[in-house]
Amino acid sequence: MQKRASGRDDRNQKQFIRLFLASEPELRRYLAVLVPNLDDAQEVIQETATVLWEKFDQYDSSLPFTPWACRFALNISKQWLARQRRWASILREDLATQLVRRREALEVEIDGRLRHLEQCVEKLPATQRTLIEGYYSRRIGVERLAAESGRSADAVYKALQRIRHALQGCIDQAVREEVAT
Repeated sequence: MQKRASGRDDRNQKQFIRLFLASEPELRRYLAVLVPNLDDAQEVIQETATVLWEKFDQYDSSLPFTPWACRFALNISKQWLARQRRWASILREDLATQLVRRREALEVEIDGRLRHLEQCVEKLPATQRTLIEGYYSRRIGVERLAAESGRSADAVYKALQRIRHALQGCIDQAVREEVAT
């Protein structure tokens, strides 16, 4: 088997990529609590991925990858926030710890709501699903979505608002039904 310059073999790299990609959505949600801006959170995710790869030989494969990755993400987010003067007030150790504890306490509820969200998105008509996925998943701007759909930007904003409202109602209904059973 041919070794990479870093000394890690292809199988190790493939395992890391598979584990990281599977945990990335959870890392993104985890960091969204700690890093207030989505673009900044993406930067922290990239830094986290680099550190995780560097430390991957220390990972115990008998344990879940995501909690291990989240511990690194927490430390990297604290370091990143320390470098960002505009978010310095968030850095209080007790606040970051409280946020992480609150996130962990709500994890089951959040996971359930995310599962319901996926189901509710699938129930949307194709045009609405395309619009919401374009805006949130592919991060296409409203102006471009408007041009692609032949609508005005105002119409797209209003459509997104109506879709979000419908999704919220669908999720709430699913949660009520789940609790009732």
